[in-house]
Amino acid sequence: MKTRSLISASVVGVILLSILVVSVTSNEESNEDKIRIAYFPNIGHAIPIVGIENGLFQNSLGDQVKIETRVFDSGPQAIESLFANSIDLAYVGPGPAINGFLNSENHNVKILAGAASGGASFIVHPDSKINSASDFAGKKIAAPQIGNTQDVSLRHYLSENGLRTAEKGGSVIVYNIPNPDIYTLFVKGDIDGAWIPEPWATILVTELNGTRLFHEEVLWPNQEFASVLLIANTNFVEKNPELITNLLKSHHETATWINQNPIETRIIFNDFLNSHLGQSLSDDIVDVALSNIVITADPLPDSIYSFAEKANALGYLGRNGYDLSGIFYYFDTNPLEGNNTT
Repeated sequence: MKTRSLISASVVGVILLSILVVSVTSNEESNEDKIRIAYFPNIGHAIPIVGIENGLFQNSLGDQVKIETRVFDSGPQAIESLFANSIDLAYVGPGPAINGFLNSENHNVKILAGAASGGASFIVHPDSKINSASDFAGKKIAAPQIGNTQDVSLRHYLSENGLRTAEKGGSVIVYNIPNPDIYTLFVKGDIDGAWIPEPWATILVTELNGTRLFHEEVLWPNQEFASVLLIANTNFVEKNPELITNLLKSHHETATWINQNPIETRIIFNDFLNSHLGQSLSDDIVDVALSNIVITADPLPDSIYSFAEKANALGYLGRNGYDLSGIFYYFDTNPLEGNNTT
């Protein structure tokens, strides 16, 4: 498994890309007896999956706090729930996190911490002749939801290599569809490649004989970029400082535990898939997928700002520019004595 040092001091919070301008609301009274957390059923969300399934989160929060979980399959779903005050925290990609921050009332959705770096690849169909960027012309390429992390990265990559998508008058056809549908089109040979996260990238290679043209991190400085972030409704954070302090403590402890226990992490992840989706993955797929991701609580701020520039160049952040000032929530040395945002 790839590893990197975890940041141990103050941590921070960013939210996701939503096409609707909505406002964040919060309950007037403290909710110290309950915390509602959203995440996805994929390996990049190993921190909440492992932290909840093996009891690390509960141990840190205490038996008096009830953890309620919501499992989503897209960032926009999680963001809408955060705006509707049906969840308190969410693990999402940088795209949804940025637009969530920009579209929330008073910028009330912020990044608390990182959760993963990397973990996306471009996979070529075995019948397609794609060996470099010059071969993308005239091809059909799939990525998850429009505006999500992989979609922004794909479209930026095309632009950087002088290519345009079909809707922009070019020859590259981009399909924005859920990961399971990408798998189906790959099986049928209806797409030439996919820019896709783990474990789906490894599934396309292992089960469908796809070729991994490159890992996305090779396109980033220091080969690292935030791919999963922990975001929150800051009203909830400020009304429940002790609960959030304990949650972030368990978040960091879980990241460390995962890096030290990859086999146990695989077992927990597969048990989670079995219980929530009714099926699991092979040990080899999970092991390879996990090795392609860096589990870290570092939110890698530079990559967030860089990602926003790419999204903005694609027209995803509106027509009036954007300002990410305050997207990270910073805690004082002792969050119980006060906190501030930057």
